[in-house]
This record gives sequence, structure tokens and C-alpha cells, in this order.
Amino acid sequence: MNNQRRISFVSLGCPKALVDSEHIVTDLLHQGYEIVDENTEATVAVINTCGFIDHAKAESYDAIEQALARNQEVVVTGCLGADAEQLKARFPSLKFVSGPAQVQPVVSAVGQFIPPQPTEYLPTEVRTRLTPAHYAYLKISEGCNHSCSFCIIPDMRGKLRSRPIGEVLREAQQLVADGAKELLVVAQDLSAYGVDLGYAEDSFEGRRLSTRLQTLCEHLGDIAPWVRLHYVYPYPHVDRLVPLMAQGGLLPYLDMPLQHASPDILRAMRRPAAAEKALTRIGRWREICPDIAIRSTFIVGFPGETEEDVGRLLDFLEAAQLDRVGCFTYSAVAGAQANELPEAVDEGDKLDRQEMVYEVQAQISKARLDRHVNTTLRVLVDEVNADRAGISLVGRSQYDAPEIDGVVQVGVEDHNHSSVRPGDFVWVKIKSHDDHDLFGELVGDTLFVG
Repeated sequence: MNNQRRISFVSLGCPKALVDSEHIVTDLLHQGYEIVDENTEATVAVINTCGFIDHAKAESYDAIEQALARNQEVVVTGCLGADAEQLKARFPSLKFVSGPAQVQPVVSAVGQFIPPQPTEYLPTEVRTRLTPAHYAYLKISEGCNHSCSFCIIPDMRGKLRSRPIGEVLREAQQLVADGAKELLVVAQDLSAYGVDLGYAEDSFEGRRLSTRLQTLCEHLGDIAPWVRLHYVYPYPHVDRLVPLMAQGGLLPYLDMPLQHASPDILRAMRRPAAAEKALTRIGRWREICPDIAIRSTFIVGFPGETEEDVGRLLDFLEAAQLDRVGCFTYSAVAGAQANELPEAVDEGDKLDRQEMVYEVQAQISKARLDRHVNTTLRVLVDEVNADRAGISLVGRSQYDAPEIDGVVQVGVEDHNHSSVRPGDFVWVKIKSHDDHDLFGELVGDTLFVG
């Protein structure tokens, strides 16, 4: 292909933004462009930015600066692009800026620099994926109806807009037909799925289905071998999903962004859940599905946070016994209401509090990993490594999501298993673990699932 038709593509931010990138890349390929990474010579650079926190903004700014330094025409999209005036003031040479999930405007902008040459490339219905072939993100809604004081997602991505259930299920079928063994269901708030549509019915395979999370999950479990849920608020109706996990219809895994445990801080954050209710609900879920793995994220250093508030968070962690925890220091986001709150926390104190959270959680996570030692787990293989010493595998159990959780390091003693490939399911006998990962040996044959 002519080098002049190369498009450098950079995708930053969360899995929801990655899905947007995949749709953009798909349409660009259909228009006859070649997609390359940012370090390859290209005429145009498309940068899907993240603008949620300062670190993400800095990464996006750096990508734009590097592309401009390479004398590329730069097309900026994504969350940072929601404030187009600010970006164009910072980078006057930018000719196009759009907000998130704006696929066609981005493709049209590229066409202004390099005329399209439509092609029959990629004749399948499924989008081009930027993940490994054996897993895919399935975005079921856009935007958010919450008004958390530290967040500007509704300003960047708008109010909640759920996709009809039939559309989502058909995409799931396409992704599985395209090789996906694991579907990672994402949205800003999975629990709110369908609220904006009044849970309206939609057609799927000759049936009328309500656009509800429970209904969606019941059918996804019949489509994909593994279905994993991300960004679930602990509302009462989530209780109805846990029996599906106990029955094997969903992976026993919940990603809940709780953010804090102090009632005062949760009120200041305008969060929709209380720590006490979350603890009660977690206890109930573990009664129904003892194997359930729960991960969450928290923010320390929020304006007005005291040592007592941090103590309540640490007490919550001890009581909740979560499997995985991410902890971020509070970062003021331009436009967020929390910026107006008094009693800012010193940056050094923020880092100290973050370290305290990780120290407490490290012991909890190790204890949670202990329960897997001397058990046999089904593992989805992500990598196969071969050298003179033999073969080793890197995979994930049902308790670990890609990129954010741990992995299973697998030794292969029998070279007859050299046919194992990424995307295969295998049985692994767990021997040990460190702070994050499990270590085991391959046992039995490769499993075909799905």
C-alpha cells in the first residue's frame, strides 16, 4: 500500500474508549487506509484521547505534541476533545477536534487530508478489534446519569444512552463467531442499563426481550464461554445476577467502583451507595456464590478527607475482603464540582494514604489468592512462550480480567502440549502465588469451550 495512505492511530483511556477506537479503525480500513502505530511514518495521526484525570490528560497532550512534531496532520477525538476550544488554544495548528464516540466525523476528517478509496476489505459484520482475538469488550451503553462531584463524564459523554438489547446480543454473537472466547461487558454504569429506555422490549431471534441487565446477562451466558461484568454499582437488583454466576452463566466476578467508605466523603462525592449497604450486599453475594471475586477502585485525598475518613476506608477493606483493589489519589478535573470544595489535602498526604491502602489490601489479596493453592482452575491462555528451556503459558482464571488483575503463570512439563495456542482453555493445578499472580502446572488436555 502507498505510504501516503498510512494513518497512525493512538488509542488512550478506558475500554469504552477502546471500543470507539475499534469502530473508527474499522471504518478507516473500509475507506482504504492502512492503520499503523504512532512510531511508523504516516501522513495523518488519529489520537483518541482520555481527559478524565491529569495523568491521562498529560498522556494525551504528549501524543498530540509528538504527532505535530512529526509534521503529521492530527485528528483528535475522544474525551479530551469534548473541550475543543481549549485544545485548539493549546495546539493552534489542529484542524479537527471531536468529542467521544464520534466515528463518522473522524473518518470524514481523515478524508479531508487523504481522499478515501473505498474497499471491500473486512467484509464481515464484526468490527476490527484492537484486543487479542480471544477476548472483546462489549459496550452496552454510553454516558452516565450520575452527578459525582469529582467526575465530568456526563459532560464529556452525555447522559445515559442504552443500546437496545437485540442489537447488543447480535453484536455478541458476531464477536464470538469472530473468535472471542471472553466478552467483557462495559459501560459507565452497567447497573443502569435500560433505565433511559424504560426497559423497552426489543427483538432478538424472534423473541421480544426487555432491555434489562439481568435479561441481557441470561442470554449472553448462552452465547459466549466467558462473560465478565465491569463497572457495576451495588444496587439491589444486582443481587439477581449473582445466582447466574453460581450457576455458571456468568463469570463469578464483579468490578464495582465504590470510591470510598466514609459516609462524609461519599456524600461529598455524591456517590449513590453507602459502605454499610455495600458490605451487607457483598456478604449476601458470597452466601449465594462463595467463589465470587470482587474488585473495586477507591480515591484518597478527596477535599475534606480526614485521617478518620481514611481509617474508615481501611476498616471497610478489612471487612469486605475484596480480591483486587485499585487506589488513586484525588486529582482535580477541570469542570468538576469537587474543585470548589474546601480543605484540599496535601499531595504528600495523598501519597501516604494511597500507600496505606495498598499495604492493607496487599495482605488481603494474598489471603484471597491462598484459597486457590492446590486447586485446579480453568485458565484462558493469553500468551504462549517457547524457548530452549521449553514452553510456558500466561493466562487468566475466571477471577482475573485482562490488563487490570493478575495472571496465571503456567509451566508445561509435557512437550506434547506444544499445540496450545492463545485463546485455548486449559486446566492448571495451582502450586503457589506472589502478591498478584498465581503459578501452576498444566494438567490434562486443552479444553475446547463454546
